[in-house]
Amino acid sequence: MRIATWNVNSLKARLEKVTWWVERAKPDVLVMQETKLADADAPRETFEALGYELAHHGEGRWNGVAIASRCGIADVVTNFGEPLRPATTPDVTDDEPMAEARMMAALCGGVRVVAIYAPNGRVVGSPFYQAKLAWFDRLARWLAASADPNAPLVIGGDFNVAPTDADVWDPTACHGGTHVSEPEREAFGRLVQWGLVDAYRLHHPEPGRYTWWDYRAGNFHKNVGMRIDHLLVSAPLAKRTVSAEIDREARKGKPASSDHAPLVIDVDEPGEPFDAGWSGAVERIARRR
Repeated sequence: MRIATWNVNSLKARLEKVTWWVERAKPDVLVMQETKLADADAPRETFEALGYELAHHGEGRWNGVAIASRCGIADVVTNFGEPLRPATTPDVTDDEPMAEARMMAALCGGVRVVAIYAPNGRVVGSPFYQAKLAWFDRLARWLAASADPNAPLVIGGDFNVAPTDADVWDPTACHGGTHVSEPEREAFGRLVQWGLVDAYRLHHPEPGRYTWWDYRAGNFHKNVGMRIDHLLVSAPLAKRTVSAEIDREARKGKPASSDHAPLVIDVDEPGEPFDAGWSGAVERIARRR
């Protein structure tokens, strides 16, 4: 089984790119974040034509998560099993995570798949930051009450947390900002302590591999990025994970790309081979910095 996560930064705007990538990498399960669609507008027919079922949890112009699977979708849960709360600030995002479409789970091919899109946090100490930490606490409580670390499980998504200094281009430059603060990293660490493993790090201990680069200032070409998208797997699934990769090539060119790259793991056996583009990028990145 190949499982992938990708913050697509608008599924409507990136649908051609997503279709290209699905045909390129052939994931069995793809979890997507920041779809920015209402459920009625989710492109189910497009995914059905590719051989996938699509489950979508969205609210419209912001947020939104989805699971596309060609090995079945069952037992779908959204927003930790609670209805979305009515938003008191509908023109602002990130401040009311329980009123925002940020979590869904489903059973796909015998694996419990959890798709998440964590709040950004914006500024350390702000109400947005406190809402982010509260949302992570809600995720941890849902896991403790509703999931089993001894069963096959994966949480995939944009966590908006770089777990270590090796996951950012320059720890000094990032110091004091969101995504790298100790409370955020502790929130990530609590998920690991519950019984999850960072699947990418099982196969790639090296620094300098990121999943997000700002569109501005040529940051992608200089590799000024962060590893904030993750696939955290339970111990039984970790033992079965045979490879992991970030597809840097998907961040390039046309059709219009997201500012995130897909992250892929293969379970039990390797999936469709593709060149993720890292080996040829090292020298070019060094010249541009």
